[in-house]
Amino acid sequence: MMDDATLGGYLDRHERPPAFEGSDGRAYSVALYVDDAAGPDGRFGGALLFVRWTAAGDHPEGHLETDYLVYGATPGEAEVALRALSLWDVKAQLDAVIERHRAAPEW
Repeated sequence: MMDDATLGGYLDRHERPPAFEGSDGRAYSVALYVDDAAGPDGRFGGALLFVRWTAAGDHPEGHLETDYLVYGATPGEAEVALRALSLWDVKAQLDAVIERHRAAPEW
């Protein structure tokens, strides 16, 4: 069993995704994303999807996602690598995508 200081360990122990307060003061939960099909190099990419919740916390109102953080020879291998991320690393990724989103021009 993984330590619950990792993403996978937390998911296993608590049977729900961890929640974080982002650097923007908003509440986010995190989900794993792994490609269904291999890329041109034959590997499957894995990323994190952060769901942003309303101030009341009663429903989602948007999301942010990382670039691919891990790759695996199979989808399962990519998922294992994502689940091994520490919660500190997950939080750092959240804050990085928030900053990237802030810096992006509005369309």
